[in-house]
Amino acid sequence: MSPALQLIAEWPLSPSATLGSAMRAKGIEREVRARLPWAVRKHVKAETGRIVLRLPKSETEAFKAASAQISRTLEGVEALPVLPREVEDVLTISSRERHKWLKDGRLRSIGTRTVKMRGRSKSVTFHVFDPRHIEDILDRDLATVWREQDVQEVADNRRRGAGKAALTRAGKRPGKAGVARNAGDADGPRPRLKGWEAFEDEGLLR
Repeated sequence: MSPALQLIAEWPLSPSATLGSAMRAKGIEREVRARLPWAVRKHVKAETGRIVLRLPKSETEAFKAASAQISRTLEGVEALPVLPREVEDVLTISSRERHKWLKDGRLRSIGTRTVKMRGRSKSVTFHVFDPRHIEDILDRDLATVWREQDVQEVADNRRRGAGKAALTRAGKRPGKAGVARNAGDADGPRPRLKGWEAFEDEGLLR
């Protein structure tokens, strides 16, 4: 439809509202649409840096009512909770990382939301997040820090596992070593295994 035949209103979306995420902007669009009559919802769009309402000039009353409702909805849009997919888009993280960091407390939930998804018989419940918390993680690049910590944790766990496996193998080795251990148990302190100092120096038991 030609702009000359339309009523048009725009509302700016600040970076603190969208967190630089197109997915977050679409989430705000859905939130705005949910508060409007069905006939008007499709006429609201999230565009770059703004929310736009376009209606035919013949729909003056509907335009006024929708404009007022959109203005009210957007008053507190910076505080609108961040949804899981939006968190992943804002921080550029995977679903696995989001679940892990939520579980260990690095990502802090502010509660849950339950919705019935289209085409599903059951409702879905998920965690939502404070936008200022997500913004802080983004500004401090904590996702990169946490990812590096996770890599180091995996390496440490593998090293400890290798140390335990080596110790188990050494303890089960048959032959003279087993005889020596039995003799030590009976007559005095257990002798140290050959090369034990080097084994400890490698840090395999830490």
